[in-house]
Amino acid sequence: MPVDRYTVGVDFGTLSGRAVVVRVSDGTEIASAVHDYRHAVLEETLPDGTVRLPDAWALQVPDDYRDVLRRAVPAALAAAGIEAEQVVGIATDFTACTMVPTYADGTPLCEDPRFADRPHSYVKLWKHHAAQGQADRINELAARRGESWLPRYGGLISSEWEFAKALQIHEEDSEIYDAMDRWVEAADWIVWQLCGHYVRNACTAGYKGIYQDGHYPSVDFLTELAPGFGSFVADKLDQPLGELGSRAGTLTAEAARWTGLPEGIAVAVGNVDAHVTAPAAGAVEPGRMVAIMGTSTCHVMSSTVLKEVPGMCGVVDGGIVAGSFGYEAGQSGVGDIFGWFTRTSVPAAYSEAAAAAGESVHEHLTRLAQAQDVGEHGLVALDWHSGNRSVLVDHELSGLVVGTTLATRPEDTYRALLEATAFGTRVIVETFRNSGVPVEEFVVAGGLARNALLMQIYADVLRMPLSVIASAQGPALGSAIHAAVAAGCYPDVPVASKSMGKVHRAAFVPDESRSKAYDSLFEIYLGLHDRFGRDVPTMRRLRALRRDALTRRVDAR
Repeated sequence: MPVDRYTVGVDFGTLSGRAVVVRVSDGTEIASAVHDYRHAVLEETLPDGTVRLPDAWALQVPDDYRDVLRRAVPAALAAAGIEAEQVVGIATDFTACTMVPTYADGTPLCEDPRFADRPHSYVKLWKHHAAQGQADRINELAARRGESWLPRYGGLISSEWEFAKALQIHEEDSEIYDAMDRWVEAADWIVWQLCGHYVRNACTAGYKGIYQDGHYPSVDFLTELAPGFGSFVADKLDQPLGELGSRAGTLTAEAARWTGLPEGIAVAVGNVDAHVTAPAAGAVEPGRMVAIMGTSTCHVMSSTVLKEVPGMCGVVDGGIVAGSFGYEAGQSGVGDIFGWFTRTSVPAAYSEAAAAAGESVHEHLTRLAQAQDVGEHGLVALDWHSGNRSVLVDHELSGLVVGTTLATRPEDTYRALLEATAFGTRVIVETFRNSGVPVEEFVVAGGLARNALLMQIYADVLRMPLSVIASAQGPALGSAIHAAVAAGCYPDVPVASKSMGKVHRAAFVPDESRSKAYDSLFEIYLGLHDRFGRDVPTMRRLRALRRDALTRRVDAR
């Protein structure tokens, strides 16, 4: 009787890492384990608690990622009850754009005692938005020069991405910039830790690193952008690229000791949590947009056509699967917005009622909101509490709720925020369609798929059936699929996806009466979207005033 083979997929999220053991033959998830990052997200101070961070910073500690390999992987393997020798490969995915400044051997600069008190030596998490000024200058110069790569990103480069974040280090801490030998995506850094080889994955290089048609932005462009920045690509960024699903190397002896896995098994090229989920959701064919919904949402899809879509995060040849153009868009805040509201704006009486009913605050507000008809609360919100990733690409924008009265209740605002994220997604979908990229199916993955009210709102707002991935661990399952390909169990990712991917088709269908009511609310949303996002600098001015006030407070200490 043949022995089953397994792979391990490891999903590195914003607050934790999850390892899943998956059977190669059919994608069955045998066991999983989670490890929470010890330092979580550094948004106020460095780990010592004394060095304070400015507004819009979000850092992490890279050893927290190694701990996932040391803790979650062995725990998942033990829970699976299989022999380690049955595991033939491991693959990882990461949040993006999350960047690690390192020395030439991969050691993060923050692990050098000389730089432990220097914020720019730490990992810059995807939601580090303090480089908006640098992103603005990149966009202005690229537009003025007519750079051919700019339209591939919808005309705007994000402050979340590699070049803006690196330029911020160059301009704010030249000693750290000069000491940095490599500017590494965390998706590639963790693979480097596993196999001892630094290989840049084609996904982040294209979407976050402005790598198009075989080239990065030119030396001339970078020199004009900032003196001394012209050699950035050659000195700190450029590295051999690996195709998604290919083998980056094999597991080192040290990594084998961390994980409990056999030395020498296949280690797949790194990937991004959103993009790696498409195969897990059976959505590698053209026209199927996958929304990975968690703290933020990333929208990815494959297509046979190459188009310029305003405000998209990028289009990359082979960015999701080889042989297709992979598109990406996204929303910077979704679950984060709902979490913020429940933490800051819910009266104690609601929390007590939720506890009495055996519900979380989210569940309690969802139940109350579900009893409402569309439009009953009289509100429309803008979902920009963490800025706008698509289609405006401006992280200086902020949230807004219009229509509040003395009769407005927490469940009203909560529902309006749910709807706002659906409206934001509709803007993205319609922008793709209007640009000649068909969106024929909408597939949801991620933790928010468990909220049935939210899913029904999305179906009604989008006027599309919603399919839902049949796995609670979409990214980790996607990584396991890539590990199976890297190990030679399948010839390519699409073939592996057919055997190992899982999805419930049309799990939620739109209701025409609700969709019609949402059309009217969406029209109001669009008016606010364009007024505050395109025409009026109100939100940017407010953010500037806030920064000035915070700076004065820090200086006064």
